[in-house]
Amino acid sequence: MNEHTFFEWKRSERLTAVLALVFCLLGLGLQRLPGVGFSGKLSWGLALVCLVMLGLSRLSRRHRGWKILLRIAQIGLAALVLGLSAVEVWVIRAGHRDESAQPADAVIVLGAGVNGTTPSVALQTRIDAAERYLKAHPDIPAVLSGGQGPGEDISEARAMYDALTDRGIDPERLILEEQSANTRQNLQNSLALLPDDYHKTVAIVTNDFHMGRVRLLLNAAGPGRVVQVPAKLPWWWLSANYYLRESFAVVNDQVVRPLLA
Repeated sequence: MNEHTFFEWKRSERLTAVLALVFCLLGLGLQRLPGVGFSGKLSWGLALVCLVMLGLSRLSRRHRGWKILLRIAQIGLAALVLGLSAVEVWVIRAGHRDESAQPADAVIVLGAGVNGTTPSVALQTRIDAAERYLKAHPDIPAVLSGGQGPGEDISEARAMYDALTDRGIDPERLILEEQSANTRQNLQNSLALLPDDYHKTVAIVTNDFHMGRVRLLLNAAGPGRVVQVPAKLPWWWLSANYYLRESFAVVNDQVVRPLLA
């Protein structure tokens, strides 16, 4: 079989090669946009997957063993795509539930990045949502949760505290949790700072894309009822990046981490 040039390849192989090129170009373009690093890396990863599948397809012409390996890879890839798609649909549905009109016994505001002392876009939207909720429910305490990471001159909790007190929120209502380094620790440490009476109904303030994973972690942590107070990012492409990333984070929390434990 003399199929050495691109136009002599199978149609599926040509399509796979074109997709690899498209994903490479997409990865290059996304790397130039701030805040969408995950989507850029994912594009590079998809380009690599396309190249691997193309290589297996070409090798399958030489030996039956390569053809069997190609079929296994195709089935595995299809199962992975279907599984991640189902998780993504669930993450999107969970993120679009807004319960901010409902009362709660206490509030937990989850941290996000701080650039020096300036809240990131994600953290700023959480501060805005927390301010609205706390002013609508003036008699409940709030735990501001988030430690200090690389590139941060103050903790995420302190950044939220400074912003909320500047906007008129009584500092006596605010409890700082400055030790956590991830979402799981945010929730565990914050719940530990609240008296048991405040666990009956807890309002969680975080970004909408984050809510699904937070709910799964809270189911294990055990507060009585959770009120979702979602904060929305200002740009659709930034929100799309984080919604996409979150499906992988859910799989990591619920599948990969338990398997490696």
